[in-house]
Amino acid sequence: MASVFEPSVWSDFFRRYKPQPPNISQEWMKTRRDKLKKDVLLLFKTCTNNLDRMTLVDVVQRLGIEHLFEEQTATALTDIHRSEFNSSNLHDVSLRFRLLREHGLWVSPDVFKTFKGEDGTFNHDITKDPKGLLCFYNAAYVLTHGEPLLEEAISFTKYHLESLALQYMPEYEKEVGYNPTLLELAKLEFNLLQSVHLKELKAISEWYNDLSAYVELSFARDRVVECYLWGYSVFYEEEYSLERMIFAKCTFVHTLLDDINDVRATLVEYRKLDTAIQRWNESAISLVPDYLKKFYNKLLMCFREFEDELTLNGRYPIDHIKKTFQQQSKFYLQEAEWLHQNHKPSFKDKLHLAAMSTGVTALCVYTMVCMGDGAPKGALEWALGYPDVIMACAKIGRLMNDLAGSSKHRNNRGDVANCVDCYVSEHKVTDKVAFAAIDSMIEDEWKTTNQARFEHRRELFPVVQRVVNFTLSLPVYYGDRKDAFTFSTHLNGIIKNLFVKPIPI
Repeated sequence: MASVFEPSVWSDFFRRYKPQPPNISQEWMKTRRDKLKKDVLLLFKTCTNNLDRMTLVDVVQRLGIEHLFEEQTATALTDIHRSEFNSSNLHDVSLRFRLLREHGLWVSPDVFKTFKGEDGTFNHDITKDPKGLLCFYNAAYVLTHGEPLLEEAISFTKYHLESLALQYMPEYEKEVGYNPTLLELAKLEFNLLQSVHLKELKAISEWYNDLSAYVELSFARDRVVECYLWGYSVFYEEEYSLERMIFAKCTFVHTLLDDINDVRATLVEYRKLDTAIQRWNESAISLVPDYLKKFYNKLLMCFREFEDELTLNGRYPIDHIKKTFQQQSKFYLQEAEWLHQNHKPSFKDKLHLAAMSTGVTALCVYTMVCMGDGAPKGALEWALGYPDVIMACAKIGRLMNDLAGSSKHRNNRGDVANCVDCYVSEHKVTDKVAFAAIDSMIEDEWKTTNQARFEHRRELFPVVQRVVNFTLSLPVYYGDRKDAFTFSTHLNGIIKNLFVKPIPI
């Protein structure tokens, strides 16, 4: 059966891709990087003015090298948080607010009241400060529930801002007083990481090539590179190769299972496959329809491979990944049952099942298992409890996906009514009204995401941030009413910029 989905332009690209040899060797770049890291460490030590420290942290973060200075960043922001801060400069107040909140340190939105007039509206004078206005705009987006001042700030700044910079490195180079050491380090680190990611892309493309040739399910989406990009969005640092690769492979296996259910299998066939998945042993293959026997066999092989990798690297046993995957199959089966029964669930019931079937909750559990002792104590148990931040990620992904699906339906046999359809049916409203209501729900879930940085004990912040990273990736895939995972040409430019084009040094 031919695929109803557009092919990926990357299917064989990274298996065969041979980048042009760089003008300078990897060894030189690593030596130079290490030297520049020492220079930046000295900057952190000698920088005592709080505004200068905030600027340094901000630049390091926006240049993508914060992972090299996690301890220094945490120390600087903790000191800044504890220090008295009085400023009438919109940029400085906004910068402090955003940085502290992004790193789980609470700041009241009342700090912005000074920029309001007696009539309660924002002073028009701040519109003459584009740099401050942009910083204020970015700061307002770390709002939580019950913060109308920041909601007002978003509307006010969005109206007055004409454009936002998307690429920071070329922008930073044009700034007055930019630090060439930071910029050079960022370029070197990007290129060195790119070489790591290219090796992984070659490896996962070979893994996919072997898997797809064996299972012979040509109707499914060829999206292994896009799955890798998702793993990259959660774990981009060099030392998280294992986590990144297993995340990507599990995402692809989820996609394959989803497409089997959504595109090809009858309800009876999927029930048989699910029964085998719940049993999880070789003998259950007799239950599986003939055309899915190789898939089932490969599924067991993949998880044995994951178990070997985790054991070799001293990580948690794979049991939780298996159990969570089995639950994922149950969610797909429930959706198939609803479709077969022509069942129209309530919006609440639909959103709950659809959020769980995104695979977000499962992937968050996989993340904690793969991190093992590298995650804070209790992180796995925390993820297994599906806290609000994980459910917010799942709901945002589902609602954005369904908005995109309602704008451009996929050419498959048809899904059970999505969240937009259920909202329209239940509330007897137009699509336009439903879209607006669901957009508002998504905004509420973003507030929940931001709030999570403050709700959990400080030790859990690193894994909360991984979930936040996952959530931040969702607009890349489903923003602007598009499903860029299914219609993957939307991602081509991003993939080229991250993995194919080195930054000139």
